[in-house]
Amino acid sequence: MDELRDLAAALVSVPSHEDETAAGDRIESWLRGETDADVTRDDAGNVVARVNPGVGESLALVGHHDVVPPADRQTTDGGDYVVETRDGRLYGRGAADMKGAVAASMLAFRDAAADADSEVVFASFVGEEIGGEGVRAALDDGLELDYAVVAEGSTNYTGPDRTDVVVAHRGRRASTLVASGTACHASEPERGENAVYRATDAVDVVRGLSVPDAEVLGRPVSGSLAVTEIDGGSAWNVIPDRCEVTIDERTVPGGFADLALAAEIEGVEWVVEQDLPPMACDDADFAERVLDAARSVHEARGDAEPEQTTKPHATDAGWLAQAGTTCVVYGPSEPGEAHTRDESVSLDVLARCYETYRDLVEGW
Repeated sequence: MDELRDLAAALVSVPSHEDETAAGDRIESWLRGETDADVTRDDAGNVVARVNPGVGESLALVGHHDVVPPADRQTTDGGDYVVETRDGRLYGRGAADMKGAVAASMLAFRDAAADADSEVVFASFVGEEIGGEGVRAALDDGLELDYAVVAEGSTNYTGPDRTDVVVAHRGRRASTLVASGTACHASEPERGENAVYRATDAVDVVRGLSVPDAEVLGRPVSGSLAVTEIDGGSAWNVIPDRCEVTIDERTVPGGFADLALAAEIEGVEWVVEQDLPPMACDDADFAERVLDAARSVHEARGDAEPEQTTKPHATDAGWLAQAGTTCVVYGPSEPGEAHTRDESVSLDVLARCYETYRDLVEGW
């Protein structure tokens, strides 16, 4: 599908790792020129388009147009992103995560929303890569969506040649244990309080914590917990008065590790730096409806049959679900493809996703 390839390539070429304005301009102008939708751009830079606003229960196709910083090979001398098409794939920063999916969603919205009976929404947010700043701003401004298909990666999760329907994903809580002590000369350690010792006592607590599991629509989701950094001390002959322990925690719907127990050690404080919520689809009928549409498209194309599954990574679906939107994730990116120096997306899978989005929107 040449139009899908060209639109995806055009979006990928626009730098959006530091400032998403130009990418948002491209999306907004295309929607205004190609659709009769009510298109808005909020102060954060999010682009939202609506057909049949306020009619029935809404269905949204959701993406984001910010990206992580590119590798040197992914930029031109002029600062644009390098875009290449070869071997049936589109290469460039953001091709997989997730401007290819944004392009597929835009075309599906244009081609099918006019045939819907209820409200259909296209939304592309800013700031997803830095904690969901765009979607959070939109929700704070009153954005309400009943149902959403978030077009993050779900391809080849249960096997090759399929795009699966994700009914749950993990969240991420990033936190720090800060141990304080009293510095003194290391020749007389009894005169001080060693912050590193307090920190290692806290690490022992972390190692003994259980990690919760959950089940969403019959699919298991398991959390994880790991100490990833320890930083303390200033010199070989000084008892340290401060030590910080960094913790990466992958959370599940309804469950966290009890990290507050580590802060019960004297001189240890627990500080949560970031808490990206997990997602759980709360409507089995909607999840099945999306799966039925996906299966129909896969069968017509001769692709393997998709399944419902879970995803290990946090997405904007977590924020939407927390606000009351029923979500699933369905998109072209494959495991291990996003954020790489050779990031790419299959053009055939982009077309598969476009067809599924279009079929879902038609007659909504």
